[in-house]
Amino acid sequence: MLKQLLSTKHPQASQADADSLQLHRTLGPWGLTALGIGAVIGGGIFVITGQAAAEHAGPAIILSFVLAAICCTFCALCYAEFAAMVPVSGSAYSYTYATLGEMAAWFIGWMLILEYGVSASAVAVSWTGYFLSLLDHFGIHLPAALVNAPLDGQLKPTGALLNLPAAGIVLALTALCYVGIRESASANSAMVVLKTGLILIVIFVGWKYVNPDLWVPFIPENQGPGKYGWEGVLRGASMVFFAYIGFEATSVAAQESRNPQRDMPIGMLGSLAVCTVLYIAMAAVMTGLTPYNLLGTNEPVVTAVATHPQLAWLRVVVEVGALIGLSSVVLVMIIAQPRIFMIMGRDGLLPPVFTTIHPKYRTPHINTVITGVGIAALAAVFPLDVLGELTSMGTLIAFAAVCGGVWILRHTQPDLPRPFRIPFAPAICLAGIVSCMILLSTMTIHNWMLMIVWTLFGLVVYFTYGFRHSRLRPPRA
Repeated sequence: MLKQLLSTKHPQASQADADSLQLHRTLGPWGLTALGIGAVIGGGIFVITGQAAAEHAGPAIILSFVLAAICCTFCALCYAEFAAMVPVSGSAYSYTYATLGEMAAWFIGWMLILEYGVSASAVAVSWTGYFLSLLDHFGIHLPAALVNAPLDGQLKPTGALLNLPAAGIVLALTALCYVGIRESASANSAMVVLKTGLILIVIFVGWKYVNPDLWVPFIPENQGPGKYGWEGVLRGASMVFFAYIGFEATSVAAQESRNPQRDMPIGMLGSLAVCTVLYIAMAAVMTGLTPYNLLGTNEPVVTAVATHPQLAWLRVVVEVGALIGLSSVVLVMIIAQPRIFMIMGRDGLLPPVFTTIHPKYRTPHINTVITGVGIAALAAVFPLDVLGELTSMGTLIAFAAVCGGVWILRHTQPDLPRPFRIPFAPAICLAGIVSCMILLSTMTIHNWMLMIVWTLFGLVVYFTYGFRHSRLRPPRA
């Protein structure tokens, strides 16, 4: 039993299995970079930024973004080496299978459900806030029972029925992903261009009205655990880390990339660089337009703009940009999650139905439907804070595993072809692991309890199905 739990899958075997799935290779460097930007620019810039500034970091939310970006850079370099060496759709799951063994791979695959499925739900919840704000311009007001989660942050009933707009946008985008990667990527690219342009308008126009006095004190005095001070800056970094996780979604499209060895590192590192600049600029504008303690709303960018009557026209721009931006994030996550399920099914850890490819569209269509319905259900029931922080925890664990995996594979498989090699690998891998652990240490006990429950549920699924059906399991005599 222990031998199977620790058994690894050679990277070349992963590549051979991946090629047998015959997905369409249609994405180039721009398409991959756009996938990364599409997944990154969304809930972080339009929602989490305001909440983290109001509750934890104050104007120093800018430093929180810098710290989170540094952590992500270490991880992105490790991802880039793996993605170029093992260009398959399994992402961190496949990389962990090649280095740490089957049990660890299952655990990381289970964490990736948090990263993709749950994060898409959190972003869809954010989408509802901006959607309602836009409807307000036209005097349209939907019943409160249909636009709020029936559970609060402590999982207590709120009296609402469901968040209908959040579930609706997820199901609409699921239909697009069902049709094909080319159509989904083209729609995403268009949304990326539009939302980036609208964000730049907000930054350049809003900068003229920034009041530097609102940045003083830059790091507010500590008022308790995780509330302001340097402790609050770190807590803010762990929250806004949620905003960066999308760059990893690029690696999930490896099997649909025309030249993954060259284009995967470009897509991941390029999208991370662009998004970091936009995040820092937007955080500076928001905290310079209005006092940071007022930004803890469902639509903080609208809140910041609304404090200046001269910028009233900009509110519609923000709302449209947010709706486009958040939609593209959900779209990319719905693209990514089914492909993780597909690779896990191919390895026998999930039922064979998860490996089914549509004969016409060449997409994992059954996975896409399962993913879309699941995300819609989560978005309809749970609030943003629960979903967002669970996502960050799952992602930090997966990122740490990838950093460790690169380090291990440098020793166990030193002769493997590496089209992209990170410099100073031991130092960068260690820095990635340590930075992930530091951010994880700021999470609350409540979040850790939810993570433990999620992990135990995953272990039950693995030992009742995956362990017995694994393709690495020795045949019975």
